[in-house]
Amino acid sequence: MGDEGLRKRKGEDKGRGDAQSIQSHEPQTTNLQKQVGLISGICMIVGTIIGSGIFVSPKSVLANVEAVGPCLTIWAACGVLATLGALCFAELGTMITKSGGEYPYLMEAFGPIPAFLFSWTSLVVTKPSSFAIICLSFAEYASAPFYPGCDPPRAVIKCLAAAAIVVITTVNSLSVKVGSYLQNFLTAAKMIIVTIIIVSGIVLLAQGKTENFKDSFKDSKISVSSISLAFYNGLWAYDGWNQLNYITEELQNPYRNLPLSIIIGIPLVTVCYVLINVSYFTVMTSTELLQSQAVAVTFGDRVLYPASWIVPLFVAFSTIGSANGTCFTAGRLVYVAGREGHMLKVLSYISVKRLTPAPAIIFYGAIAIIYIIPGDIETLINYFSFAVWIFYGLTVFALIVMRFTRKELERPIRVPIIIPVIVTLVSIVLVLAPIISAPELAYLYCILFILSGLISPEKLLVIISGKPGYTDPITMHLQMLLEVVPAEEVAT
Repeated sequence: MGDEGLRKRKGEDKGRGDAQSIQSHEPQTTNLQKQVGLISGICMIVGTIIGSGIFVSPKSVLANVEAVGPCLTIWAACGVLATLGALCFAELGTMITKSGGEYPYLMEAFGPIPAFLFSWTSLVVTKPSSFAIICLSFAEYASAPFYPGCDPPRAVIKCLAAAAIVVITTVNSLSVKVGSYLQNFLTAAKMIIVTIIIVSGIVLLAQGKTENFKDSFKDSKISVSSISLAFYNGLWAYDGWNQLNYITEELQNPYRNLPLSIIIGIPLVTVCYVLINVSYFTVMTSTELLQSQAVAVTFGDRVLYPASWIVPLFVAFSTIGSANGTCFTAGRLVYVAGREGHMLKVLSYISVKRLTPAPAIIFYGAIAIIYIIPGDIETLINYFSFAVWIFYGLTVFALIVMRFTRKELERPIRVPIIIPVIVTLVSIVLVLAPIISAPELAYLYCILFILSGLISPEKLLVIISGKPGYTDPITMHLQMLLEVVPAEEVAT
């Protein structure tokens, strides 16, 4: 039955493809519907950025600057930097209209090696570590109500985070439809808890709860290193600011709506983040916030009284929603990398029964669990940010380089050159400051791990076996166990 249904579906797809080829000889990309307007673009930015970060990062940002005033300033400055970076990506996205994120921009400016290293780092470092951070955040909030007055044991948090990864990867491996339905529900829950916290904070401020904002810059700890680490944690909450230019072809009037969506959407997120932090500080002193294991839970206990259970429940929904969305998209990136030969071939295989990239999703979840075992949230955020801002800075620098080397390229959106210069300089500071002021071997290991991508897994198999096109026993056993086949066998 499964094979007959698969053949029937392929026949229907073939029929539709034949009809399209008769009606039009234009490339398929011109058939994309321009259905995303200005409001939808703004909502996409807000929905993509707001996730687990705002419930985790406030404590880490404050820990690095140690005062309310600098903490709120850092949150606002992170929003400004994210806006400037997104505008640079908007120019790149309309100048080089290829999918793949930073990959085609780095390829055009610097050649294949930096482009491939970005791909490798995304697949093996930044994406899985992001998944691990979000699931650890979920575990902290889900376990906090069961340990009132004390921190949950680290073993409990890590086991719960690993369980969340297993559940999410299983759901996404079994069904695309269930994963998408789950994402819609959890996104709505995320916006509910954000609204509750902001409105509660505004009400408390109107009632005169402002004592924690007096002398807000007193006893602050300001240094290049502390500010950089504070930025790392703040920018983690803004991650996703570069996503909208991936759908440029589907935007209505993109040359107007793309920059407008960025200019409106990211500052809107910035206002939300600052107001959420203000809400936290209306009920907690700096010391109390730093001592809280789950900041939003503490806020709920002090403000919502008998309904305080709402906060950890909806924060858990929000974080698990972010994790589910991350798994859904990043699993496809691993699948494409396997298909292009950047990762093991088995990762490009597709489940025969469910038509999902199950091996890629399982691989992604397994790497995320490995990151959970030795790491905690703050450490993972620091190394995630260190790695990702190397390539953010390099990509924005590519924009500057191509202003001189690729003058012939059409630039429907052209930002003032000072904007990419500022973003590049800030990126350099963010990457170098922690290494110079507080050098750790872990940063060196991170760089070496990135460079290790120059030896691809396929080349390693050839080196080990001495046989081109060698299929290792693990791949063969996985193919039988998961009932997966190469994508081209499903398509033919």
